Amino acid sequence: MQKNPKFDVECDFCSAKKLEDIILLRFKSKENLLLKATDLNFRDKVIDYLGRISRSDSIKVVVIVRSADKTGSAEYFNFYQHALKKKWDSFPIHRIHNVFAQFIMKIINLNKIVIHAHSGPVISLFLNVSLACDYRIVADNTVYQNPYLKLGLLPIGGGAFFLPKMLGSSKAYEILLSENDITAQEALKIGIVDEIVAPDRVEEAALKAARHFAQKPLRSLAGVKKLINYSMKDLKDYMELENQELIRIVEAGNCQDSNPNISRITHF
Repeated sequence: MQKNPKFDVECDFCSAKKLEDIILLRFKSKENLLLKATDLNFRDKVIDYLGRISRSDSIKVVVIVRSADKTGSAEYFNFYQHALKKKWDSFPIHRIHNVFAQFIMKIINLNKIVIHAHSGPVISLFLNVSLACDYRIVADNTVYQNPYLKLGLLPIGGGAFFLPKMLGSSKAYEILLSENDITAQEALKIGIVDEIVAPDRVEEAALKAARHFAQKPLRSLAGVKKLINYSMKDLKDYMELENQELIRIVEAGNCQDSNPNISRITHF
């Protein structure tokens, strides 16, 4: 593969390669992205990189891949255990919301098709990131979890915005207020993922889908995405409301009151 200095990058939390007219962006499983998101350097690097992609006519599709070694409820509770141990106030929570809100808005507004691929346990925040993408592939061992309910918090990342548009309000309520896991097969049936493959074929399947999209003209891809996402024009206002409600709950102390034994929770 020919080197692309402008787009081939390697850092502590991700790597990226340009494969013809496709960007393969891998988030490293060893990194806890919730903790990483409190570092504004993380946000700046990711947003800047996506900005470079948006300005390039040589790129048609972006593939986002992350394995699930440290995702799922364990990662979510590890983050809040760390937060409580450090006696954080609402500021880091606000920062995490801000980072992911900007990332999601960038995906929605990116003039490229974005494919999301994942495996293993996935918390609602990373499900919501995938819902902002244009095509979703998961491994057959994928399980979506709602750990925020056990903390008395809200699902951040636009879930309450995307799901009613995709599934209707009744199904959105059912998903957002349920503590039951959603398997890959159930997710495919209700329409929040587009394809299921074996765990060792996730990246391969994502690149195959990317090459299918990349056969289409660049301007047609960008134009159709812009038209489809017209209904997302209120997402920015929604994200601001979501942040206000989250901070209100955190400052009221509901997240600690709802589960005083959080420090003992490590997994499900």
